[in-house]
Amino acid sequence: MRRGAVAALLIAAAFAGFSRTALAAEPVVTTASIPVADAPLLAFSGRVAGDDTRTRLVIDFDRRPDVSVHYVANPYRILLDLPETVFSLQKEDVAARGVFSDIRYGAMAAGRSRIVLTARHPVKVVVSDVREEEGGVSYRLIVDAEVVTTAAFSELLAGQTWKDATAIPAASDGDQLLPGAAAGGSGSFVVAVDAGHGGIDNGAQGAVTGTNEKVLTLAFAQELTAELNKLPSTQAFLTREKDEFLSLPQRVQLARNRGANLLISVHADTLRQKDIRGATVYTISDKASDSLAANLAVRENLSDEIAGMTLEGEPAEVADILIDLTRRETQAFSISLAKEVVGSFEGKVNLINNPHRHAGFRVLKAPDVPSVLLELGFLSNKEDEQLLLDPAWQKKVAELLAQAVQRYRSTVVANGG
Repeated sequence: MRRGAVAALLIAAAFAGFSRTALAAEPVVTTASIPVADAPLLAFSGRVAGDDTRTRLVIDFDRRPDVSVHYVANPYRILLDLPETVFSLQKEDVAARGVFSDIRYGAMAAGRSRIVLTARHPVKVVVSDVREEEGGVSYRLIVDAEVVTTAAFSELLAGQTWKDATAIPAASDGDQLLPGAAAGGSGSFVVAVDAGHGGIDNGAQGAVTGTNEKVLTLAFAQELTAELNKLPSTQAFLTREKDEFLSLPQRVQLARNRGANLLISVHADTLRQKDIRGATVYTISDKASDSLAANLAVRENLSDEIAGMTLEGEPAEVADILIDLTRRETQAFSISLAKEVVGSFEGKVNLINNPHRHAGFRVLKAPDVPSVLLELGFLSNKEDEQLLLDPAWQKKVAELLAQAVQRYRSTVVANGG
């Protein structure tokens, strides 16, 4: 492939997957303005071949990729870590087959990307090679994986000294708690707005447009942050400001680090029942309110696993009566906020039956930050999908949500909180 064609692909890939109706226009950045050394790699084609004992993954890049290979268990996964990469691959070309049950790729952290190969059985990389093609115009990554015994896979894990740099440990519950009234010392009411998914984790996908959940959650989170910042003495911030991956403990810890009074995590689900539509507000609970809430929590809690993360960053449980009391108070505040949101939406925004539900969402586990998870609607329903991608609808819902936050705050202050 010639360099001119590669540059054209890079520009196209930079905008791939973004709905025209979901995001406002942004300044166009051309590759001419980015030094080659600083520009992300471009993965422009790929293929998978093999059987259930040995499978080959081939990906072509515009420049030589620096690749490191790691292993993670439960489930069995091979992680291929790369510098920042734009993936302009056809999904059907790199669909999982052979030893692989799932293949995902995308951004992980600043300047880093990842390919996650989930295997049906224990596997080992037996070939990992980068070959120069066409006189240095492109480079081909070849990875061969074959089935090994459980014992052999365990040896691979034990022999690793690698630690995932994105797995930033969350603070333990023994840290100083700032229950629902801290304002990071600024005197403002601080709200963390968490755009669900991102980077390698695309989330759900629109049934009609194919829009990724991570795109519309960021668009809505930006709108909501703007509306919240219009409120008096309120300081709202985004946990992620671009298409990047954040682990669930990282999202919680970002809220705690800023002394957030609230965390609002924004999502849009899919269901097999395409006729179900409407918004839902979730709070945390050890026991799910119903099967829909339980199944959603399972899916949302898989975010870290999708990205190849381990669960080492989970905060440890501490048997302390003060922490337990803080958790209970925080849960009561969360339920109060959920009721305000439902009340603000009623008659103005479609809601599902029993719109306040609860389950064990990991992103809502901050013991000292009242938190809700808002499912804006269902991408599996064509009417909901159309609304979710409508900027005017996003603005309307963001305004109603900001009003709910304002009422919640007034109630908490009036009750001495």
